[in-house]
Amino acid sequence: MNLIVVLWQSALIISFLSFFFGLFTKSKTSLLISFFTSLPIAYYFFGANNAFKLIALFPIITLLIIYLFYRHEKRRVES
Repeated sequence: MNLIVVLWQSALIISFLSFFFGLFTKSKTSLLISFFTSLPIAYYFFGANNAFKLIALFPIITLLIIYLFYRHEKRRVES
């Protein structure tokens, strides 16, 4: 049981660290790492029956930010 908790907490830490690093450096790779490491956490909280269910939206927000970075980069190259 303790190993599962350690894995879950490490995924949470890696997810947040890579998310903030990806935001500050505009790195799509770091944001993708954040997306994949946040999926188990989002899946766990998706079954909640209260406001914690909103945590399940974190991977969707990460994908939206990746898409916005992609569009901004594409628009900058075309100009």
